[in-house]
Parts: sequence; structure tokens; C-alpha cells
Amino acid sequence: MGISAIYARQSVEKKNSLSIAGQVELCRKLAGDAPVKVYRDKGYSGKNADRPAFRRLLEDVKRGSVDRILVYRLDRFSRSVADFSRIWQVLQAQGVEFVSVSEQFDTASPMGRAMLHIITVFAQLERETTAERVRDNCRLRAAAGNWTGGPAPYGYDLSGTALRPNGQAETVQRIFQRYASDGVSLSALARELNAETIPGSGRKTWDSAALSRVLHNSIYVKTSPSICQHFQGKGVEIATDPLLLQAGCSCRVIGQKKKPSFAESTESFSDGTLVSLNCPGLIPGDLWLRCQEKLSHNRQIGNTGKGTHTWLSGLLKCACCGYSLKVLTDHKGGRRLVCSGRYNKACCKASIRVRPEAIEASAAAALEVYCALAQPSDRASAIAAEQASIRHSIQRLLSAFSSGDSITLPYLQQELHRLENRRLALAEEKAAMHSASSCLPVPSSTFSVLSFDEKKSLAHSLLSRIAVSETAWQISFHSSALSIKP
Repeated sequence: MGISAIYARQSVEKKNSLSIAGQVELCRKLAGDAPVKVYRDKGYSGKNADRPAFRRLLEDVKRGSVDRILVYRLDRFSRSVADFSRIWQVLQAQGVEFVSVSEQFDTASPMGRAMLHIITVFAQLERETTAERVRDNCRLRAAAGNWTGGPAPYGYDLSGTALRPNGQAETVQRIFQRYASDGVSLSALARELNAETIPGSGRKTWDSAALSRVLHNSIYVKTSPSICQHFQGKGVEIATDPLLLQAGCSCRVIGQKKKPSFAESTESFSDGTLVSLNCPGLIPGDLWLRCQEKLSHNRQIGNTGKGTHTWLSGLLKCACCGYSLKVLTDHKGGRRLVCSGRYNKACCKASIRVRPEAIEASAAAALEVYCALAQPSDRASAIAAEQASIRHSIQRLLSAFSSGDSITLPYLQQELHRLENRRLALAEEKAAMHSASSCLPVPSSTFSVLSFDEKKSLAHSLLSRIAVSETAWQISFHSSALSIKP
């Protein structure tokens, strides 16, 4: 027989926010003397279900070891209508009751179930409204020339809401000047800085990726008409203060930046706006633009995952230092893995002895399982067939009525109402199945028969990284904590 479960969550501690201990205490009072099991998630948002204690709770529900869930408030359990709709179906299938202390409802009653869905909708509305207010506040701060939040970029210190250059500003200027010179590549510049033990941006050492981030960052350029024209060509709206523009202040693009996929190399912005900040720029506009032009022609920038020696290129990482692993081939076509942190930056001592073929076989086996599970289920096919049958029945009824057959209007209305209700029920079931499944791509065939590019695309969609040590490896997936060890 199952027990009652108490779930408590707190993303951040606030003065007006009830602590996890307080939530548990209130739920215990409602549970009375019945045995309870407590699940706590501290520091996790309710916008999705990716929470360790929450996942353990759902696993216990599916095993039938929980018969009632108590929460302080519904938004402690879930803030997403889609997530809660999917989870509620699991609870109903297992016969698990759901009780909210502060909202005072219990799903054992019809009114409690109705209130549950209503409150879920408003919980998501509150979260989306809060997120919108945060975005608007960031835009207002940026429009006033202030830093919008987060750590200060390399070369600056944060003073109140303004940025001020620090001792690293000279390194930033040197990076732009050296990279703009003929014959200087990102890797050569990284070796030069590392040889002088100049600390990097967030790391002790420099690499091509860190240098690329600095060189791409508009925060360092002195705003000018040519800089505005550059960003206008990218579809960015210009909202620069003319006074700050004349003063040569730094600038920043506010808006949602689209991350390029492994097959893309160009950046793009969604609803982007260029604003000047009330801090001095470090790099003249012409020098910054020369570096951007060189970066755009640098075939290594944005080239992650384009390797042709393995469909896992871009995913293979050294478990020792975290840098990427490269696949090299010899004159006989044999392949081996080398750590770029060891051979390019001399900051790693790992000697990778694992063969690429073994990792590919392990990854292929895991992805083969996904392909099999991701194929449309028999129920999905049955729903599609019944939906087609309903559409055909509706057409036949309307045709028969219009041709004067012995069909009365009340009978027509009754049948159409019945078919429409069934159509809506099927649509809801189909939407629930889609919500319960991942939004990842569904392959059209088994993994083994996919082309090289199709394997690479699917691997990058599903896998987050493959950490490789000297003799072993671990495959990590994007959507879960699943890992597969050889």
C-alpha cells in the first residue's frame, strides 16, 4: 500500500518566500499521523520537471508506492501547464490524489480537480508575466546606458550599474591588435598569451573559443556610425543615444540571440536593439570591424561538429581537462583520439587510448534504442485512423442531409455533436501523447541505416557530450540524466 508524499521546492530564498522546512511542516499537519515521505528540491525552478527529488517522486508514483501527494502550493509542484497536464495523467492512471494546503483543494472531489486545472493556468500566467517584466526592466536599464546584470565582461569591473575598465583592458586591446595583424590565427594568439602566463577569461589559459568570444563581443567597440551600419546589416534596430555615440562609448545588442547549431556559423538576433552604455569603449570601430571580417572568413570559427572522420565530432570531450577531442587519421586510414588541451595548449596530461570505433558503437547502440522507442506507437496510428474516419462520417452526414435523405435536423445535430466530442477527445489524447514525449526529432528509420549526416544531426540533437578518459567514456543526453558507461 502506498504512503503520502510531501513535495517541497524553493528556487531562491526570499524574505516573503516560505522555506522548504515551513512547507513541509504545513503539509505534515494536514497529513496527520499518517506516514509520509518527504521530497525536497532546493534551488530548482518550477518551470520544468528537471528536478532530482521531483523525478524520484514520479518514479515512486509509477511504482505504486505513493497514494497521495501533498504540496504547500500548486506552483511549488509545477508552473507549466503542459508539464502538469502530462504529470496529472500519470497521477490519475495510478490513482494518486493531489492535495494543496494553501489553495485548500483535494482532487478526490470533482470541484478539486476543476480548481487544480484553473490554478495551474494562472500559475503559468504569473511566471510568464514575471519573465516579461524582467525583460522589460533589462531593456529600460540598457536604454539608460546601464549594465543589465550578470558578471562584468573581461576587461571591466562593475561599479554600481556602470562598467569601468580594469587592468585586463590592456590585454583586450592587445588581443584585437594582434589578431588584426596578418598571419596571426586564434590558436597562435592563444599560445602567445599562454606562454606569457596571462590569465584568460574565466580560465587560467586561453584557447580559440575564449578569444573568439572576446573578439565577437560588441561591448569593447567604441560606438560610431560605421558600427551602427554593421549591426543594421544584421537586422538589429538602432536605439543609440547620440550623445553617447559621439563620446565613443561601448555598445551592446539587447535581445534574444539565436545560438547557431553545430551546422551553422553565423549569429542572428530576434528583436535585437543596439544601445550605447555609459562606459568607455576600448577598441576603435575600424579595428573591431577588421577583426569581425577576419573572423567571418576564419573557417575554424563556428566549425564545431563539422568533422568528417566521425559523426560524433564536436561531442567528444576530454574527461580530464574538458577540451575537445580530435580524430586524426594515419596513412592506412586508422583513427585515434587526441586531446586539444594537451597538444594545442599543453594544459593536459591525459593520453587517450580509447578507439573511436568503440565509442561510436556504444553511442550507436544507445541511439538505436531511442530510434526504436521514438517511432509512432500503435495507439498514435489508431488515433489517426479514427480521426480520418470521423471526418469521413461528418462528410457523409452532411451530404445525406443536403441531398434530402431521410435524416432529420435533430438527428443530424445529435450525431454531429457526438462526433465532435469524440474528435476533441482524440485531439486531447494526441496532444497529451505529444506533450509526454520529447520534442526531439523522430527518425524515419533505424539508426544503423541513417546516412553520415543524419547520424551526426541526430547525435547532436540528443547527446550533450561524451566525456572520454584514458580508457573509458561516458555518454550524456540532453533531456535527462541518462548516462551510458562501457
